[in-house]
Amino acid sequence: MSNQSNPHLDLLSDFGFKHVFGREVNKDILIDFLNALFQGRKIIIDLIYGPTERAGESKIFKKVFFDLMCTGNDGEQFIIEIQRKSQRYFRDRSVYYTSKLIAEQLPSGNHNWKVPLKESFLIAVLDFILPDNEDESYLHQISMVNTDSGKLFYNKIQYIFIELPKFAKEEIELLSELDKWLYLLKNLQTFDVLPNFLNSSIFQKVFNITDISKLTKEERMAIDWNLKHEMDYVATIRFAAEEAAAETRLNERRALVHKLESGGIPAEQILQILGITREELEAPFVPTPI
Repeated sequence: MSNQSNPHLDLLSDFGFKHVFGREVNKDILIDFLNALFQGRKIIIDLIYGPTERAGESKIFKKVFFDLMCTGNDGEQFIIEIQRKSQRYFRDRSVYYTSKLIAEQLPSGNHNWKVPLKESFLIAVLDFILPDNEDESYLHQISMVNTDSGKLFYNKIQYIFIELPKFAKEEIELLSELDKWLYLLKNLQTFDVLPNFLNSSIFQKVFNITDISKLTKEERMAIDWNLKHEMDYVATIRFAAEEAAAETRLNERRALVHKLESGGIPAEQILQILGITREELEAPFVPTPI
């Protein structure tokens, strides 16, 4: 059973996010979040959940797996992602995801362009700061623009990135529904009771369904599995980094010995200072067995 000390699910975990936002019975929660995010630019009345797996066009093309995918009442499509760890190619992945949705709108072999494409949105809640992003804003809404004029070129493909680490508002600063949502995402696990300023029916529902004591045995087992999977992943990444660092140190020692030897310093003196034998220096690097 889960040994979590927090009374509520982590909304930024894979299980917590899908438990709250990814089930048909809770789609009113996702609708409320999206409407808060669009702040009147778009009004979502209903959603239909769609498959989160997209097969490649052939065996050589990669399958993609969305966290959530749904279709709005006007046919617009939403990919919603929670991303815990920074990834070097996250922007590339985001563009690839939306391209899959767009390509599927026109059936294979159909060259009739009289039907306009539906809007496609990728919404990513990030628990990290995007690399090479010095903008202080935590909310980024991105469309295609003319780089010369800055004018909007095409708005049916949109990306919305939320960098949660940059959201630092306190209770008195929460002015919008989106502010309240982001505060909840960051702080739910610290609540013993729901604060009065979040005491709406939707936030109350989130608070209730994330109560770990109310989860079924199967749901608690799923939490444990997800936690183990995440810990294994982190351990694997850390181990790979340590192995890479060890190999780098060995290569640096070899280069230093070669440089000093070329400068006339006796090899044995160098090896004694470094605390390494000639055999250890020249032996090929062997990764530690897992």
